[in-house]
Amino acid sequence: MQTSRRDFLKKGALALAGTSLLSQTLLAKAKVEMTGVQLYSIRDQMKADPLGTLKQLASFGYKYVEHANYVDRKFYGHSAKDFKKVLDDLGLKMPSGHTVMGKKHWDDAKKDFTDAWKYTVEDAATAGQKYVISPSLEEGLRNSPDDLKRFMDVFNKSGELCQKSGMKFGYHNHDFEFSVKMDGKTMYDVILQSTDPKLVMQQLDIGNLYNGGAKAIDIVRQYPGRFESMHVKDEIAATGGGHEKYESTILGAGIVNTKEVIDLGRKSGGTTLFIIEQESYQGKTPLDSVKEDLAIMKKWGY
Repeated sequence: MQTSRRDFLKKGALALAGTSLLSQTLLAKAKVEMTGVQLYSIRDQMKADPLGTLKQLASFGYKYVEHANYVDRKFYGHSAKDFKKVLDDLGLKMPSGHTVMGKKHWDDAKKDFTDAWKYTVEDAATAGQKYVISPSLEEGLRNSPDDLKRFMDVFNKSGELCQKSGMKFGYHNHDFEFSVKMDGKTMYDVILQSTDPKLVMQQLDIGNLYNGGAKAIDIVRQYPGRFESMHVKDEIAATGGGHEKYESTILGAGIVNTKEVIDLGRKSGGTTLFIIEQESYQGKTPLDSVKEDLAIMKKWGY
């Protein structure tokens, strides 16, 4: 039976479409999700005994950690190379870490980063990070939309610097980004609208923002695809008598509807890195808390 040219082209087009669909499916399946812990959750234990604490995390089933201690080119007292070996020996990886990038890291006269920030990026790459995340914004940069937007240009430049080492720069929110308004927008709106998502990823702390008057689910819906990482938290009314209205607690025990938020992050938020963080413990030990949090995440399919 002879095949007409029209039939041939039609079948060829269908085959190509099928191949394209298969490729997209494979790419979707190839998206690697990681569930880890922010080491600030167990900050006192990491200060007293970093190696012993990391061993306990590995025994709980953790595979990924996020640092919160980079001082004088050292992670918890170890050089980047040595800390990576410590992690490797325990079967752990560190895909992300927190180091505040401030005005001291940018030389406006030279239009270049200072050595301190260049070393930060270099050491992050040596330690095996994918993301270099600034976990806050200096108060001096929060005073005007112009100051903030100018520094967001520096954020984008930091993204370019990180790209050269195969990484991405990122920002992690607290609460002030949602309570402070600039020209009728929240500071968080200004940050997201002034940064290039190809250069600057957002790590949404789904608990911190409650003290700024926002809800995590609303932010994920407002900015689909912008949150490559999340700090996975739950919140309850503060028990410590401090100035904050809410404090973190065991996942699923508070008001955040944590599973709904991270499921939406997984579906439409672009989230692949889920970092558990708990900073208040309501009588439990920090290590017992993060052990329980991981078990809950596993039960939820993470």
